[in-house]
Amino acid sequence: MKTAKFTYWQDGDYYLGFLNEYPDYQTQAMSKDELVRHLKDLLTDLESGKIPYIRKVEDLVVAD
Repeated sequence: MKTAKFTYWQDGDYYLGFLNEYPDYQTQAMSKDELVRHLKDLLTDLESGKIPYIRKVEDLVVAD
């Protein structure tokens, strides 16, 4: 099973969120379930190559 971490919050009636690996690409919805569906669709688009110039976040090891 593939998983992806995401961050979300509620602002008034809306749920907003982003995939932690792609924080520049936010989405919103009227419920958390709908937000999760949007995030899954967004991940599919990001991984398909449809969106150019994707910024990613990774960990940098600076010391052992």
